[in-house]
Amino acid sequence: MTLIRPTAEVAGTGEPARRRATGRAAAVLALVAVAALIPLLGPRTALEGTGEAAAPGIAGIALLRTVLFVALCVPAGELFASWLARRVPGAPLADAPRSWAPYTAAAGLLAALGLASVVATGNLLPHHLSDIDVGGLYETRDGKLALLEINAFLAAGLCALSRRPVTQVWPLAAVVVAEALRAHPATEHGPLVGSALTLVHVTCAALWAGGLLHVLRMLRRWRAEEAGAALLGLYARVAAVLFAAITTTGIWSALRRMPSGTILDQLTTTAYGRTLLAKVLVVAVVAVLALWARLRLRRAADPLSACVPARAEVVALGVVVAVSGALTALPLPIRW
Repeated sequence: MTLIRPTAEVAGTGEPARRRATGRAAAVLALVAVAALIPLLGPRTALEGTGEAAAPGIAGIALLRTVLFVALCVPAGELFASWLARRVPGAPLADAPRSWAPYTAAAGLLAALGLASVVATGNLLPHHLSDIDVGGLYETRDGKLALLEINAFLAAGLCALSRRPVTQVWPLAAVVVAEALRAHPATEHGPLVGSALTLVHVTCAALWAGGLLHVLRMLRRWRAEEAGAALLGLYARVAAVLFAAITTTGIWSALRRMPSGTILDQLTTTAYGRTLLAKVLVVAVVAVLALWARLRLRRAADPLSACVPARAEVVALGVVVAVSGALTALPLPIRW
């Protein structure tokens, strides 16, 4: 048997590649850790000095809701990006990245089960299985919505593994509807208006964040530069509309919960306002990165150089999702 050693040139080429791969893996792990710390530590930091009482297990609830949002964004983005790719002439559709939808559906199912267990104990953290009143979930509005989300993620996972993964759109839509209804209880003033705003806001945010992630995954596999640039340009045009819808519904929702006369004060004196302000600042960074990517796409000699700010935009969008998860767990501001 003859052992063939790689030449010095090949070995020298492979070593930097391995180092880059290791560096990317370390960066991903670091980003995941940071994203997990935001919902875990963010609520306590936001509540400090406000005099507001934190709900039991607020950090755990924020983390579970963040996982649920991620599990919604990823498959919705895959469906959206695939739909855009089919409209790009010459796109190598057969060379598609592996779907993450089955894994995110499993994560969403676990998060929904955790949130349902909190609802089943009267919005308290269960310490024993006997504390969970499963039958009680059918008797309350929040319990029914929690069960709907559990069944929806289970159905989404089965659809992702089927021959027609596009059918995931229906259970994912059910999750969005459940979240919109949960965020605005019937006792709220104008709950249907609030639910409609949240429905549009969450849908557009999921398509924006998840869509960009999957577009970048596609471009990483494709070798056709023209098709890749065309896909990124098509996504940028649609993302501009999504951003406008997100901004409009976000401002409207904030004004409904914090009237214009008190919003400046509540942005710094309430936990909800502080977290909302942090979210606005990160979204502003995302907008700058999106504009930078669009300028590169139009003016740079290599249009695909726009992927550099686009990757940073995905990271910033991940932070937005984590902050949003923390925001949903905080007490709502008082309408003065």
